[in-house]
Amino acid sequence: MNTKYIDLINQTYYFPQDEFKIGENGLEFHGIDTMQLVEKYGAPLKFTYLPKISENINRAKSWFANAIEKHNYKGTYNYCYCTKSSHFKHVLNEALKNDIHIETSSAFDIDIVERLKKTGKITDKTYVICNGFKRERYIENITRLINEGHENCIPIIDNYEEINLLSDTIEKPFNIGIRIASEEEPKFEFYTSRLGIGYKNIIPFYEEQIKNSEQIELKMLHFFINTGIRDTAYYWNELVKCLKVYIRLKKICPTLDSLNIGGGFPIKNSLHFEYDYQYMIDEIINQINITCAEAEVPVPHIFTEFGSFTVGESGGAIYEILYQKQQNDREKWNMINSSFITTLPDTWAISKKFIMLPLNRWNDEYERVLLGGLTCDSDDYYNSEQNVAAIYLPKFKKEKPLYIGFFNTGAYQETIGGFGGLQHCLIPQPKHILIDRDNENNITTQLFSEQQTSEQLLNILGYEH
Repeated sequence: MNTKYIDLINQTYYFPQDEFKIGENGLEFHGIDTMQLVEKYGAPLKFTYLPKISENINRAKSWFANAIEKHNYKGTYNYCYCTKSSHFKHVLNEALKNDIHIETSSAFDIDIVERLKKTGKITDKTYVICNGFKRERYIENITRLINEGHENCIPIIDNYEEINLLSDTIEKPFNIGIRIASEEEPKFEFYTSRLGIGYKNIIPFYEEQIKNSEQIELKMLHFFINTGIRDTAYYWNELVKCLKVYIRLKKICPTLDSLNIGGGFPIKNSLHFEYDYQYMIDEIINQINITCAEAEVPVPHIFTEFGSFTVGESGGAIYEILYQKQQNDREKWNMINSSFITTLPDTWAISKKFIMLPLNRWNDEYERVLLGGLTCDSDDYYNSEQNVAAIYLPKFKKEKPLYIGFFNTGAYQETIGGFGGLQHCLIPQPKHILIDRDNENNITTQLFSEQQTSEQLLNILGYEH
């Protein structure tokens, strides 16, 4: 009878997979011995595997290059990184090794851009696509960037006031984009995105505020939908509507030459995950090609803004199972030595699932469990895996410590969780390490931040010595 945890995985999934295999010491992630990380740094622990960022950027670039060649597409492709997914310096430094561009969301993003320019990571040739609702500080920072010579800074107009706010302070001609306020999927609580300008209002807006301006040139139409790039009737319908607007605009606006299709590539959230990235890109390029040919307008240059896809699969979190509580005849609670609410807030806020696997004891018998965090909050738990209605782990044995890992957690979790700040119930932020490879492809590790101390939290709260 197959009662070992490894038997369960082999019966349920195709395993091993590209990033996961079992080595002599337990689970390996991209060739990293995860138990060695625990032995060296302890748990709880967060890590970022930097090479995965470059790998995903170059995967996307190759898919678009293939599609452009296949369909004889006459436009270019530009990969932008959506910085709000993770603003950390080590993430931006790794991403910018790959000849990419930047998409920003708020005023302080521009401060990061300027620091990256000073170190040569970004140049005036780098596109800086400025999204978001723009108020005084954001306008001020965009203005400074353009006035100091960064002509490839393109503010994306989100509301009718922004044109005047920018033109009043920018001292030279500058380029802009317009964001389409796309219609949301029927299951949403609202019909139209709060971001951007409605389909029917874009042409009148261009004619009234942009067409006759000697200072402003419209270069880009920006299109993004909440559900991301997925093979659904809803996505293709919204893309067709976007292309109709692009064509109408292009016929009256010769300077328009770029279409930004936003972000939204999914990342692996299960060992069952399947998504045909090349097919989707082929179809998008083909649709744009056909639609523009029928309308007899040149195809646009394509921009994307991949955030989670860029950085999500580089991250992970490791916990130790401290104790098991049998709360009734059916429910066993395995308590981790941290908190889901503070370290993986999306599991609590939007019920997001990540890949969860034990690091050790794969040859032990397994049991069904629930996972609980340390806070005194009833919502601090994780209770089901993607595609499986339960969590199974090697049986809890106090004398045999069990460690578990959550993988592909690299997007949004640190910023939403308030990295370096107060944590729910004052559960400290875990230690964070960076994992890289040297010139000989050997794995290297570096401590990025220690686990928070009580002194740090007390200082934030005003309890200084």
